[in-house]
Amino acid sequence: MPIAQLPKIKHVRAFTVRGGGADYHDQGEGHWIDNHIATPMSRYPEYRQSRQSFGINVLGTLVVEIEAEDGTIGFAVTTGGEPGCYIVEKHLARFLEGRAPTDYEKIWDQMYFSTQYYGRKGLVINAISGVDLALWDLLGKLRGEPVYHMLGGAVRDELQFYATGARPDVARELGFIGGKMPLHHGPAEGLEGLHKNIAELADMRAKVGDDFWLMWDCWMALDVDYATRLAIAAHEHGLKWIEEAISPDDYWGYAQLKKNVPTGMLVTTGEHEATRWGFRMLMEMDCCDIIQPDVGWCGGVTELLKISALADANGKLVVPHGSSVYSYHFVITRHNSPFAEFLMMHPGPTEVVPMFSPQLLGEPVPENGRLRASALDQPGFGVELNREIAMHRPYTH
Repeated sequence: MPIAQLPKIKHVRAFTVRGGGADYHDQGEGHWIDNHIATPMSRYPEYRQSRQSFGINVLGTLVVEIEAEDGTIGFAVTTGGEPGCYIVEKHLARFLEGRAPTDYEKIWDQMYFSTQYYGRKGLVINAISGVDLALWDLLGKLRGEPVYHMLGGAVRDELQFYATGARPDVARELGFIGGKMPLHHGPAEGLEGLHKNIAELADMRAKVGDDFWLMWDCWMALDVDYATRLAIAAHEHGLKWIEEAISPDDYWGYAQLKKNVPTGMLVTTGEHEATRWGFRMLMEMDCCDIIQPDVGWCGGVTELLKISALADANGKLVVPHGSSVYSYHFVITRHNSPFAEFLMMHPGPTEVVPMFSPQLLGEPVPENGRLRASALDQPGFGVELNREIAMHRPYTH
């Protein structure tokens, strides 16, 4: 369809959904993702065993729909729940309705700067990200093109993945290039906890052999001293990287940690960072080797392109935090994104299952740790919203 004939945006709607999907922490009892994982709340014994105990899953999924005048609907899922719905419906929708879907740069700019006085990071940027992703999905559907074509096309024939989950040994058998484990014991559990962490790593190294990547996801739980001691102790077991070891606001701590870790070990972070300005700080202060923006949390595709260009100029790799098709369409188009993350959302995790199930229909998953570019060839992000799930629209405008 010629650009001049693209229909304008007619409606913006926002819904909440409970149970798995984009808010992947919203899981049932017994799931590996909620089993005594180190967090900033681990200093409190009553919140140590389960991340849901301190409310990690309270928001639920945010679903954004953008409908064009011809009835075509673009959508996206991210976290944000009911508060995210309020922001989308009551504030952000005014910058889209009646506009051309090709105006994503102007729309993003207006969404960001109109919310800057109460936003900048966190929930507001999650909401902006959801809108931006839905807009790219709509644009792709109107043009009959996959998002990755609109981002410049594939630079390789397939994606290769590492797996995040409690069973890197299973991930190796399933064909992944590496396994990233949750760190189970934080500083509050003292030297005993540190020894347990190292023993777990040593045991996993024995199971997977020397040539398989092993990484640790520390989920903001550590301080510089503990993270340094952990990294040094882990070096003999071939730890590839230590991820998000300390608070995302402690840029100075990350800069110190990067100097402290053994030669050859990588420091990675950025999952909970947002916008080009946050990532500029990470890079200018030399906080890490790899940045890990989540496209559903950092500002959407429109902002991720700016973040990636900044990283490319600074010689940093961009390996987005696992966000299913929303990151796949980006990674396949960038030389400085050589591989992707796959979150193992099977409770075990011993099987490859769709990451954002049951919310997405047609969600591709890796086979033997890989995904062909051709698997992304449907218009937009190539998935549809599962209309059988219980969606709630708490606000209208």
